[in-house]
Amino acid sequence: MLETRLYLAQRLSAVIIAPLVMIHLGVMIYAIQGGLDTGEILGRTSGSLLWALNYGLFAIAVAIHAAIGLRNIFREWLKLRGVALNLAALLVFAVLLAMGLHAVYAVVAA
Repeated sequence: MLETRLYLAQRLSAVIIAPLVMIHLGVMIYAIQGGLDTGEILGRTSGSLLWALNYGLFAIAVAIHAAIGLRNIFREWLKLRGVALNLAALLVFAVLLAMGLHAVYAVVAA
Protein backbone atom coordinates (compact mmCIF):
# COMPACT_ATOMS: atom_id res chain seq x y z
CA MET A 1 0.00 0.00 0.00
CA LEU A 2 2.81 2.46 0.89
CA GLU A 3 4.69 1.62 -2.30
CA THR A 4 1.57 2.31 -4.38
CA ARG A 5 1.07 5.69 -2.70
CA LEU A 6 4.70 6.61 -3.20
CA TYR A 7 4.50 5.58 -6.85
CA LEU A 8 1.44 7.77 -7.35
CA ALA A 9 3.00 10.68 -5.43
CA GLN A 10 6.09 10.56 -7.60
CA ARG A 11 4.03 10.50 -10.79
CA LEU A 12 1.83 13.36 -9.58
CA SER A 13 4.89 15.41 -8.65
CA ALA A 14 6.27 14.83 -12.17
CA VAL A 15 3.00 16.11 -13.63
CA ILE A 16 3.41 19.26 -11.53
CA ILE A 17 7.12 19.70 -12.24
CA ALA A 18 6.90 19.44 -16.05
CA PRO A 19 4.82 22.56 -16.77
CA LEU A 20 6.65 24.56 -14.08
CA VAL A 21 9.98 23.77 -15.75
CA MET A 22 8.54 24.90 -19.07
CA ILE A 23 7.35 28.16 -17.49
CA HIS A 24 10.75 28.69 -15.90
CA LEU A 25 12.64 28.04 -19.13
CA GLY A 26 10.26 30.24 -21.13
CA VAL A 27 10.62 33.13 -18.72
CA MET A 28 14.41 32.76 -18.62
CA ILE A 29 14.66 32.73 -22.42
CA TYR A 30 12.38 35.77 -22.61
CA ALA A 31 14.39 37.59 -19.94
CA ILE A 32 17.75 36.85 -21.55
CA GLN A 33 16.55 37.86 -25.01
CA GLY A 34 15.14 41.02 -23.48
CA GLY A 35 18.58 41.87 -22.15
CA LEU A 36 17.68 41.60 -18.46
CA ASP A 37 20.47 40.87 -16.02
CA THR A 38 20.17 39.00 -12.73
CA GLY A 39 19.53 42.13 -10.70
CA GLU A 40 16.69 43.22 -12.98
CA ILE A 41 15.13 39.75 -12.87
CA LEU A 42 15.31 39.67 -9.07
CA GLY A 43 13.85 43.17 -8.98
CA ARG A 44 10.83 41.93 -10.91
CA THR A 45 10.31 38.84 -8.74
CA SER A 46 10.75 40.70 -5.45
CA GLY A 47 7.56 40.66 -3.41
CA SER A 48 5.60 38.75 -6.04
CA LEU A 49 3.07 36.32 -4.59
CA LEU A 50 2.66 34.70 -8.03
CA TRP A 51 6.39 33.89 -8.31
CA ALA A 52 6.49 32.75 -4.69
CA LEU A 53 3.64 30.30 -5.35
CA ASN A 54 5.14 29.15 -8.67
CA TYR A 55 8.61 28.47 -7.33
CA GLY A 56 7.30 27.29 -3.95
CA LEU A 57 5.16 24.63 -5.64
CA PHE A 58 8.14 23.69 -7.79
CA ALA A 59 10.39 23.29 -4.72
CA ILE A 60 7.82 21.14 -2.92
CA ALA A 61 7.19 18.94 -5.96
CA VAL A 62 10.91 18.46 -6.61
CA ALA A 63 11.58 17.56 -2.97
CA ILE A 64 8.83 14.93 -3.08
CA HIS A 65 9.87 13.56 -6.47
CA ALA A 66 13.58 13.35 -5.67
CA ALA A 67 13.11 11.88 -2.18
CA ILE A 68 10.94 9.07 -3.54
CA GLY A 69 13.38 8.39 -6.37
CA LEU A 70 16.34 8.30 -3.99
CA ARG A 71 14.36 6.07 -1.63
CA ASN A 72 14.16 3.54 -4.45
CA ILE A 73 17.89 3.85 -5.09
CA PHE A 74 18.63 3.45 -1.35
CA ARG A 75 16.51 0.28 -1.33
CA GLU A 76 18.08 -1.22 -4.45
CA TRP A 77 21.73 -0.17 -4.11
CA LEU A 78 22.24 0.25 -0.37
CA LYS A 79 19.81 -2.52 0.60
CA LEU A 80 18.12 -0.28 3.17
CA ARG A 81 14.81 -1.58 4.46
CA GLY A 82 12.02 -0.62 6.83
CA VAL A 83 12.51 2.32 9.18
CA ALA A 84 16.07 3.06 7.99
CA LEU A 85 14.87 3.35 4.40
CA ASN A 86 11.97 5.62 5.28
CA LEU A 87 14.09 7.81 7.56
CA ALA A 88 16.74 8.24 4.87
CA ALA A 89 14.09 9.29 2.36
CA LEU A 90 12.48 11.61 4.89
CA LEU A 91 15.84 13.22 5.60
CA VAL A 92 16.44 13.77 1.88
CA PHE A 93 12.96 15.27 1.57
CA ALA A 94 13.50 17.61 4.53
CA VAL A 95 16.89 18.84 3.28
CA LEU A 96 15.68 19.40 -0.29
CA LEU A 97 12.52 21.13 0.89
CA ALA A 98 14.44 23.43 3.22
CA MET A 99 16.97 24.31 0.52
CA GLY A 100 14.27 24.83 -2.10
CA LEU A 101 12.08 27.04 0.07
CA HIS A 102 15.13 29.00 1.19
CA ALA A 103 15.94 29.67 -2.49
CA VAL A 104 12.33 30.71 -3.15
CA TYR A 105 12.50 33.12 -0.22
CA ALA A 106 15.77 34.56 -1.52
CA VAL A 107 14.32 35.18 -4.98
CA VAL A 108 11.04 36.68 -3.79
CA ALA A 109 12.47 38.67 -0.86
CA ALA A 110 15.42 40.04 -2.89
